[in-house]
Amino acid sequence: MDEILSTTATPEIGGVAQLSPQAAKTKARIALAVMLVPLFGTFEAIRLWVTGQAHALDFILFGVFYAVQMFGVSMGYHRYLAHRAFKTSRLMSGLMLIAGSMAAQGPILFWVTTHRRHHTYSDQQGDPHSPNLLGEDRWGRAKGLWHAHMPWMLTPDISSWNYFAPDILRDRRLFFYNQTYLLWVVLGVLLPGAIGGLATQSWEGAWSGLIFGGLARLFIANQAAWCVGSVCHRYGSRPFVTHDQSTNNWFIAFLTFGEGLQNNHHAFPAWYRHGVHWWEPDLSGWTLALMGKLRLVSDLRSPSQAMIDKVRKRQASS
Repeated sequence: MDEILSTTATPEIGGVAQLSPQAAKTKARIALAVMLVPLFGTFEAIRLWVTGQAHALDFILFGVFYAVQMFGVSMGYHRYLAHRAFKTSRLMSGLMLIAGSMAAQGPILFWVTTHRRHHTYSDQQGDPHSPNLLGEDRWGRAKGLWHAHMPWMLTPDISSWNYFAPDILRDRRLFFYNQTYLLWVVLGVLLPGAIGGLATQSWEGAWSGLIFGGLARLFIANQAAWCVGSVCHRYGSRPFVTHDQSTNNWFIAFLTFGEGLQNNHHAFPAWYRHGVHWWEPDLSGWTLALMGKLRLVSDLRSPSQAMIDKVRKRQASS
């Protein structure tokens, strides 16, 4: 995948490049596999559940690996890598990036460049997954919402590594996690199966562990994560004036450990927290604050209260 994305794109315009037809087909096939294989696994999980073949351990594995994936993406891929919102040790950052890779949302270079491009062009032409660019009538808005949720991954463009992520390209340690991405995806699917098999001493337990903790977990967690780019740029509250249509959606925020507080995040992108107030649902932000107390992370970036008040005044005067 890395070879396709790094060698077959046409020269970039504003950090956005067009892939060759063959590379575009390969990209689309990979994206379809990420969408459809976990979907089939979810159907199998439902079958096991309704036929009484699922056990408590399967749901525990689902919950544990859901949390591993969501923390990995939210804290590792997003807040640590894409926005450099805090610092941490090589060991801790490695664990975060491995956990984020288990989400199968793409290698770190793909994820970070796509996300930084999203912030650069948020809800404007060039945004890879805005729901607000395909028309203002009912049909256009419906198409935009659907496009921003999943079909955007099938498009033939790609975000430039050199343009959006030169810092990662210069770091051999980070590039290692990019190059070993598929290993962590496979490990994230097989590990719950191995745990289920060992715990039950049966192949049936291994199968249901793989299905619940691996494939069904991928499908449900990624559906929640993709709602951040679609639903959270259309439906929710807007306590801050930003140059886009980002919103705070508490339901999505609960499911994504704080990522659904998009309006807060777009107002203060480099803040390690997405919850401006302590009571806003930001499990990743709460966890990072605790890790800071334990000295597992450091240099937690935050805006000053004066800056927050300034943005609020800008809203009041608009």
